[in-house]
Amino acid sequence: MRPLTTILGTAAALVALGGAGMAQQSDGTWQADLAPLNAEAAGGEAGGTATLAVSGDTLTITVDATGMPPGIMHLQHFHGFTEGDDASRCPSPEADANGDGVIDLIETEALAGTTMVPFHDDPVSMAIVSDSYPVAADDGTYHYEQSVSLADLTAAFSEAFPGQELDFERRVVFLHGVAEDTQLPDTAQSLGDVPAHVTLPIACGELRKAES
Repeated sequence: MRPLTTILGTAAALVALGGAGMAQQSDGTWQADLAPLNAEAAGGEAGGTATLAVSGDTLTITVDATGMPPGIMHLQHFHGFTEGDDASRCPSPEADANGDGVIDLIETEALAGTTMVPFHDDPVSMAIVSDSYPVAADDGTYHYEQSVSLADLTAAFSEAFPGQELDFERRVVFLHGVAEDTQLPDTAQSLGDVPAHVTLPIACGELRKAES
């Protein structure tokens, strides 16, 4: 028989490994109704729905987008805070802190936090840079659907954001991107050397658990 201290140590290690995603282990569906941001720069009102559905160890992420700038790839992710337990919110017009007429990615951080999980061909990779985000059709729509192991995503998320849970109800979904020739103010900010037209948020929605 193994010593009690060994058993307790093993249990503690399992809790530490799985703790970041324990709140998401039960089946359920979380949905965000995506409302337009920066509609003038986007050339229309982008929107749609984002759905995160958990069944056992399978998380299926679905985005149905409309009104998107056509023919270009659109980054999409859920955002949140890396510390504490504050809930993320979509920015209001007042988030345009420098008054340049657009709410850029950096200006969303005070209310929404940082980019967390990407919605592309491999969300578990947690890689923000990818060429596998969806491309909008000529009518400005796209359908994205990807299923991943919840356990694998939990482990990757815990490594990327120690001490944080997936906790979908504290996250917001952003859709990003306008055409390269869009005239944006020089003051529009982005991350690193990524052009502002790539990261400009054009739709946002707060994830909420759907009633069963």
